[in-house]
Parts: sequence; structure tokens; C-alpha cells
Amino acid sequence: MMNRRDFLKNIALGVSASLLPGGGRSFKELGALTQLGRVTIGSLSVYSQPSEFSRIKFQRFFNDLLHIYEAVESPDGPGYNPIWYRVWGGYVHSGYVQQVKNHLNPIIREFPSIGSLMEVTVPFSTSYRIRSGGNWEPFYTLFYGSTHRVHEIVEGPLGRLYYRINDSLLTTSYYVLAEHLRMVDDDELTPIHLDVLPRDKSIEISIDHQSLRALEYGRVVKDFYVSTGRISTSLNPDIIPTDTPKGNHIVRSKKPSVHMGDGSLRSDASEEYKTLPGVPWVSYFEPQTGVAIHGTYWHNNYGTVMSAGCINMLPEEAKWIYRWSTPYPDASITDFHTPVFVY
Repeated sequence: MMNRRDFLKNIALGVSASLLPGGGRSFKELGALTQLGRVTIGSLSVYSQPSEFSRIKFQRFFNDLLHIYEAVESPDGPGYNPIWYRVWGGYVHSGYVQQVKNHLNPIIREFPSIGSLMEVTVPFSTSYRIRSGGNWEPFYTLFYGSTHRVHEIVEGPLGRLYYRINDSLLTTSYYVLAEHLRMVDDDELTPIHLDVLPRDKSIEISIDHQSLRALEYGRVVKDFYVSTGRISTSLNPDIIPTDTPKGNHIVRSKKPSVHMGDGSLRSDASEEYKTLPGVPWVSYFEPQTGVAIHGTYWHNNYGTVMSAGCINMLPEEAKWIYRWSTPYPDASITDFHTPVFVY
């Protein structure tokens, strides 16, 4: 299993060595920097040292952007996740800082009838819906790494170009600045490790270790830290439990983009995220309550229980599982699906 130092090394790979002053500014002011962090909760403390026992110097707030200088490992945690980021003015725990970039994209003007899958490449982008009288009204905030189905391009306020997103959970479309999304190329969606039969692949998820292992012929080929479901406390049978269901499952279906919340079976939405549009790289394995492996943009606290039952992963790691695993809705045909064992 990957140890914590390897985990720290992997996180630090993307951290910029350049030291720019300041933090919490708009990404429009920061430009195309190589390593930024977005605060994903209402308030985040900046400490004098990488320890929750050190002095709190000040606060950063939801959607503030921080320039990450380095990742460090704290001996006192908290909990399973000992990774802290050095930022301007001190240190923040990494659990609620999403690593992001600010990349603007060439504009695509033609789309197939089914639309095109696109990914947000800026820290966050406000979408709009068109109300009666043609008024454009702010709607969802779309976050870095989320994926969306785009169907056309239109001219919006001040002559700027916007993509129209069709959302499977809604009866209305909404619009987002075109340069904030990139096209997901076809080769990013192709299956990988096709030389290994689906029956010779398997996924093991450890609740105790908060880890997911991908195996081929019984040997581990990938090992990730994840966040599984919080322990259920409600005795109400009408409330869907938040525990990740243990036992033997299979990958049953996959979707590259899912809107969670707004009445869907599963949602990790919190006060900052009333609903979760564009959850990326979703691999469903429990059909009754919609439990899935998927990418996450609302926290970075992998290795710690966090979810409402699903398996939270970094988007790029969930994408690897999405491409590697094989879904099949008929559990009796064992050659054509990837088993999932949760323990």
C-alpha cells in the first residue's frame, strides 16, 4: 500500500517553486499560475505552523485562492491526513484546499447532436440561466475539474461567448463562459489495459485504511487514498444511510458527468454546495442507493471518512478507474464486469 511519504511526494509534484506574495485574490488577478489552491469551505484557519495546536493568524474564506508554496507533513495530523500547505502568511491544512489551475481555452463553435463533454479549467466559474425577458441571472458556480455536456455556443452579455450546458437533472439549460471549459478529447475516454480481461481485474476498498486498490490477476497495479462514507447515526428507515455498503459488488454503469443533489439519491452537498453539478468520472457499483466511485471537487481530505456513502477520489484518479474498469448490468455474467469488494 502507498505510504504517507509517497502520498506527500505525489501531492508536492505539482507545487510551484516560485514564491509570489499574497493569497485569497481573484483568479483573474493571478493569471495562469502553475499551482493554486481554492478554499472549499466557509472559513479556513491559517496557522503559524503546520499544526492545529499552533497559533491561528487569520482566516481565509470560501473560494479564496491561495498560492501554495509547498506541501509538508505534520506529525500531529489531524487524523489520517497529515498534509499541510505552506501559503502566504502561514500554513493551512490541505483537507479543504482544492489544488486548481487557471487555464483559458480556445473556443469550440460546433458540437455534435449529443453534445460534447467538457471540463472546467479555472478555479470556479459562474454560470447563468436566461429568465423571462431575456435577463441573464447567476445560477450555479461550476468548479475546477467538474465535467459538463455542452451543446452549443451563444452570445451573451457584453458580446462574450458562452457554452450552453444541458443538465440531465434539470429541465432548463444554463450558460458558462466558453473559455473556461476545455474539450475532453476522445482518447481520454478510451478504455485502458484492454489486454487484461474484466474478470481478471478487481477493486478493493478498505474502510479502515481509506484506500482503494486496483488489482490485475490479484496483483496491485494502483493504490489510492480515498474518502468513504460517514457512519450513519439515524434510525429512520426512510433516510438513506451514509455508510459505504460493505461486501461484494460490481461496476454496473459509468457516467463521465453526473449532477448530484436536487433530489438525487446521493449527494455530499454541504452549506457551501447546495447541489453538485458536473461530478466527474462516476462508476456506480451499488444499484439501490446509487453508491459510486467518483471525482470530488468539494474537499481534498483523502484518507479520511468524508462522504455520504460514495467513494471520493481526486478527479484524475477517479478518471483512471473510470477508464480501467468495465461495467456490466448482469451480475451473472462474470467475464464482463469488474468486481468491487468493500471491507
